[in-house]
Amino acid sequence: MRILGIDPGSRITGFGIIDVNGDRATPVRHGVIKTGGGEFPERLGIIFSGIRDLIDEHAPAEVAIESVFVSRNAGSALKLGQARGAAVCAVISRGLPVSEYSPRSVKQAIVGRGGADKVQVQHMVSVLLQLQELPVEDAADALAVALCHQHTQQTMQRMQVLQKT
Repeated sequence: MRILGIDPGSRITGFGIIDVNGDRATPVRHGVIKTGGGEFPERLGIIFSGIRDLIDEHAPAEVAIESVFVSRNAGSALKLGQARGAAVCAVISRGLPVSEYSPRSVKQAIVGRGGADKVQVQHMVSVLLQLQELPVEDAADALAVALCHQHTQQTMQRMQVLQKT
């Protein structure tokens, strides 16, 4: 199964694609979509198109996205929410299921503590995926979201098996 993880941002949106075979995750591609300094609606269009193009090129079966965290700055939170909405709309336009995870739950799944910092997430993503070099922060966060989704799906499958017995 192929999973696309997304770390939304109004200026930089991270993405990470992994292939899952049993308990093993293999990196396919990761990087960022940079929207530049244009008008905000144009930046949302870049996010939408970028995610849609990634889906068309790599054909993930499922998509996981980080949910919006509450910020002290309401304007920033609104922009982040709109960037996330653009990414979700791109996914839905291609008929794919979307799962969302809080930043805290992603860090808990990858590092083992919900308060982990970005450097710890980068390091653990590199270790788990056996990457040769550290991915940039936003791409590492997106890979972490994809890995969190993998872990969550596997845990849910194990629980279903246990309930049947």
